[in-house]
Amino acid sequence: MAPVGILARLKSLYTKHQDEPSLSVYTVALFSVALTLLYVVPFYLSPATRPSPSLSRDAPSVIRARIRTVTGSCFVCSLVVLWLVVDKGGSSLSAALSLLGWWPIDLGDILRSLLLTAILFIGPLYERGIVEGEWRSWFRRAKWSESLGGWIGWRNYVAGPITEEVMFRSAIIPLHILAHISPGRITFLSPLYFGIAHIHHFYEFRLTHPDTPALAALLRSLFQFGYTTIFGWFATFVYLRTGSLPAVILVHSFCNWCGLPRFWGRVEAGEPLGPPVRGKEDEDGKGRGVSVGDGELSVWWTVVYYVLLVVGAVGFAWTLWPLTESYNALVDFGRKGVK
Repeated sequence: MAPVGILARLKSLYTKHQDEPSLSVYTVALFSVALTLLYVVPFYLSPATRPSPSLSRDAPSVIRARIRTVTGSCFVCSLVVLWLVVDKGGSSLSAALSLLGWWPIDLGDILRSLLLTAILFIGPLYERGIVEGEWRSWFRRAKWSESLGGWIGWRNYVAGPITEEVMFRSAIIPLHILAHISPGRITFLSPLYFGIAHIHHFYEFRLTHPDTPALAALLRSLFQFGYTTIFGWFATFVYLRTGSLPAVILVHSFCNWCGLPRFWGRVEAGEPLGPPVRGKEDEDGKGRGVSVGDGELSVWWTVVYYVLLVVGAVGFAWTLWPLTESYNALVDFGRKGVK
């Protein structure tokens, strides 16, 4: 770990102890807006990427075209930011690559970040894995192929997390560091660009759901802006604390897979739970487990879920700092024990 520690100290010399910031706050804001627009605007410049009343954003042709477009945008923007870090920040190429989160790749940082996220989502994991009976398929290659075989799954779990984290963490955050913006402000303000980048879904939703009231569509977009911004806070914190782009990409993909936690209602079984119940037979004369149609799923399954939801939130708060502690940290949050 010694070389990594040395690299972190070298990065801290030019990111935290320079007398003058390399970029002004105003310049960083302009660049951040420009990068956000370069991510979103190309979606509407071509008929191949632009949705219409008869063409959904989930159409395979649209997804493929958008992935090609946004990959090009991320490549160009990353090169521009890399040049700014080297030229304006007076950094070496290796230190610049570290600031963009590309190097070093620390497996420990990645696994701890995923563990932290799993702790937060322990309730939803219990619901999906145990209550709905999905855990058996989590380790099956066929299930992974099914999830990633379609273009929607590829967008949600691979292309989306990679391109969004490259743009909104790897490209935008180093600019804020060069401007000597405090870690707290970076954590809570830079994700606003990430949230704003999702507002265009309001237009797309209105195109494909013209019968939905405008107010309902607006509330839907505001809700999406809210939870994407909250996720951005978490992803930015992890990125600043670990300096790992792969870590935030995998965390992003994991969160997309889990979806939003349930905050109300009872949990319901998907596949049969446990061994067959005696006295219950299906049309083939075979015993059945308790399923959602039986109405026999005890309320205690729901109680356990909400208890785990609280346990996950408390566990997340307790482990947030220790599980993100790393020699590769890009900034010092001023907390004891932070490298």
